[in-house]
Amino acid sequence: MRTAALALAAVLFAPDPSAFASEAAFATADLKTAAYLRDLANGGSSAYDIVESITTEVGPRMAGSEADPRAVAWAEAKFRELGFDRVWTEAVTFPRWRRGAEQAQVLAPYPQPLHITALGLSVGSNGPIEAEVVAFADLAALSAAPAGSLDGKIAFIANRMTRSRDGKGYGPAVGARSRGASEAASRGALALLIRSIGTDHDRLPHTGALQYAEGNDAPLRIPAAALSNPDADLLANMIRRGQPVRLRLNIDAGVVGAATSYNVIGEITGSKYPEQVVIIGGHLDSWDLGTGAIDDGAGVAITMAAGALIGDLKTPPDRSIRVVAFANEEQGLFGGKAYAERHQAEIGQHIIGAESDFGAGRIYALRAGVSGAAQPQIAAIGAVLEPLGITVENEGGGPGPDLIAMAGGGMAWAQLAQDGSDYFDYHHTANDTLDKIDPRALDQQVAAYAVLAYLAAQADGGFGSAAKPGAP
Repeated sequence: MRTAALALAAVLFAPDPSAFASEAAFATADLKTAAYLRDLANGGSSAYDIVESITTEVGPRMAGSEADPRAVAWAEAKFRELGFDRVWTEAVTFPRWRRGAEQAQVLAPYPQPLHITALGLSVGSNGPIEAEVVAFADLAALSAAPAGSLDGKIAFIANRMTRSRDGKGYGPAVGARSRGASEAASRGALALLIRSIGTDHDRLPHTGALQYAEGNDAPLRIPAAALSNPDADLLANMIRRGQPVRLRLNIDAGVVGAATSYNVIGEITGSKYPEQVVIIGGHLDSWDLGTGAIDDGAGVAITMAAGALIGDLKTPPDRSIRVVAFANEEQGLFGGKAYAERHQAEIGQHIIGAESDFGAGRIYALRAGVSGAAQPQIAAIGAVLEPLGITVENEGGGPGPDLIAMAGGGMAWAQLAQDGSDYFDYHHTANDTLDKIDPRALDQQVAAYAVLAYLAAQADGGFGSAAKPGAP
């Protein structure tokens, strides 16, 4: 009983902002400011208005499309409207891919149309392809097929992605999309169809970029498309009946030259160490099927709103808060790679980085790739985040996609892990629209990013960022 009483007393008299937060990690005044930012944002932020703005005023913004420069102009204007001290752009160049008409239908033995979408960076079919379909359970089964076994045929990979809160089903499934075309072509296939990499049951296919094999001995590039999940079931049911299934596939798509877009950057200038930056952000581009609300209008809005809240403080943070709306993440992380190349000499000045690119679900965990000496700081940040339902997890996680290159070069990273249970229902589909977003969930995320960015800017010492010799 005495133990229980002591525990109750500890709860009742725990100091604000969090129980036993390490004053060795942060000054008491900074912890109080972080708690203020947390409660202010969680009570209502500008994030929903920002994502509503980009989805309404720009909409789909595929890299290299006519909407791309409109998205860049929108981001510049929004940073200025939100009061960022500095706003600038950095050029990013990449292949320009276009999508045209796309159609598939079963010719025999059960004629009917199929719902498809071309995979990003796919070549076109140069007119209709008519051929028998050969099904494979997964990419491994296709890779095990002998050379020449698919001559004159269309390969179909039928594996289904599994649902999980942390999206762990994506990795095992997405290889069919990224590598399937070259695997099929090396065995003689004329084209590739895959089951959409998604967890929904809607008749809306999921797009996403593929990666053709490179090199002098690489197979020919063949057209590739994704079937909606119900259509993948339909095709599998036909094939299971044992009769040859013949399809007509027609895809108008391909790379047409090069394009230039821009990473758009807004910065709240630090008062003591302006050259040292805490970097947060999301990616500005989206696929062309939906309006890019959850992927990644939400991430841009969350981090813009968090940075703006810190900028509204009467006393600026010690270090600069840099928010980046990255260009062309979807087709190969081009914006993140360009940022890393441009700023590789400043790795040590990037104190820590975090990206929001996993939809609009609530954050449930803080994970970090930092030095051992910085673990008390992460624990103290976690204590301030705890009232938001966020716990510190010491394993797993990783930097956001656009920060992979910077982290690979030696930058410390943090991850605010979101609940992605339904993320892959909408990911890369026409259903990626504003109605999928809960404004209150965005507020919780803004609160978390504001706490993380502000306390990182105030930390006594860094988180272990240091350039790695020989890193690209």
